[in-house]
Amino acid sequence: MSEIGLTTWVVTVGLIMVLLAVDLTLAWVKPHHVGFREAAAWSVFYIALALAFGVWFTWAYGGERGTEYFAGYLVEKSLSVDNLFVFVVIMATFAVPDHHQHKVLTFGIVLALVMRAIFIALGAALISAFSFMFLLFGLLLIYTAVQMHRHRGQDPDVENNAVVKAARRLLPVTDTFVDGKILTRANGRLMVTPMLIVLLAIGSVDLLFALDSIPAVFGVTQEPYIVFVANAFALLGLRALFFLVRGLLDRLVYLSAGLAIVLAFIGLKLILHWAHEDISTAVPEIPTMLSLGVIAVVLVTVTVASLRKTRQGQAQEESASAP
Repeated sequence: MSEIGLTTWVVTVGLIMVLLAVDLTLAWVKPHHVGFREAAAWSVFYIALALAFGVWFTWAYGGERGTEYFAGYLVEKSLSVDNLFVFVVIMATFAVPDHHQHKVLTFGIVLALVMRAIFIALGAALISAFSFMFLLFGLLLIYTAVQMHRHRGQDPDVENNAVVKAARRLLPVTDTFVDGKILTRANGRLMVTPMLIVLLAIGSVDLLFALDSIPAVFGVTQEPYIVFVANAFALLGLRALFFLVRGLLDRLVYLSAGLAIVLAFIGLKLILHWAHEDISTAVPEIPTMLSLGVIAVVLVTVTVASLRKTRQGQAQEESASAP
């Protein structure tokens, strides 16, 4: 049973709804080019908000729960960056105009939050009813880690996405974005714009990432409230982070490898937890504090290694082009 009271749930969901309303207002009412300064300010705001929440949560519910939140937030934030990379590919594939990207991102974030809320509820119910779900979640994460490692460095094939192909085949699509509209009339005929295709692509990607991210954070904590807020705060900062780092994502060459290690580690943690509960208490479990440390070390290592690798590559290109 959850130890988080109804009042805390209501206040937290209310806060997230207010933040989403601000994002929606900025994206749909005032579409504009998001510069570096604005993106940096929003990114700092969301990270500071997430950290401040973690400090309050630790004070209110104890160090163990606080550690679970910070570990969950770190996992979801790192997975959201990988999600961000796919968003960049989708934007480039469909040539989304700069002033409409804000709108697409907000839609993607809201849809991802809704999907993850649904999967959190389902995951919590399944774990409560069937202890072997820890084993299934663990195996799913290890499989995902293997697939992520196998396909590292490859761009997702957005054009061959089943949802996108079906939409193009079944619906009449205009050649232009028509001021960011989803539906329009051309020569008296109702048509959809490429914006709808982009939103469908984003939605299908959100679904796939939700299937991976929810088992991952359940590997850190079984408290549904922590799972929800870790996802919410990681996703709320995604819009600003897109505009801040979209030019740097191609430099994180080892990101997929690092995320594969993190997912495999959490998968192992879930399997050990299942074995400890259902087979024998002699089977060791991985403490949450150790999980937090491993996740942090892996992410820092792959980030530093990625930046060093791209810097060396740039230096070699410059020396090769020098007369």
